[in-house]
Amino acid sequence: MNAVVQVFAGIAVLVHLLAFTWEVVLFERPGVHRDIFGIPTENLPATRLWSFNVGFYNLFLAAGPITGLILLHTGNVEAGRALVLYCCGFMALAGVALGVSDLLALSRPRGAGRGGALAQTVPPLVALVAALF
Repeated sequence: MNAVVQVFAGIAVLVHLLAFTWEVVLFERPGVHRDIFGIPTENLPATRLWSFNVGFYNLFLAAGPITGLILLHTGNVEAGRALVLYCCGFMALAGVALGVSDLLALSRPRGAGRGGALAQTVPPLVALVAALF
């Protein structure tokens, strides 16, 4: 597995770890729930469970490529490669789903989640494309 794949898989991991941190650890800070996610403070009780669940979803997504890279560098090349590529595919598709849901959003201004969708989609997609070479 070439270095470009590994670097962009690592970037994808960092994006998902950042999302976990925002959604679980820092969600109640106004700079996070209001400014990043566009959720008014009065809606925190109604959205906290959602945020917690999505945060752990992102943490578990990040665990896949980390495990795959460890396997890759400890001699289990085929399993490591398969895990990294599968998880990058999953991450890229989840990013596309986030982008589509942003386009269909009716309760907030369109485009509010576009940056997150791009951040979630582009690094794993680059890793997948780089794996072809």
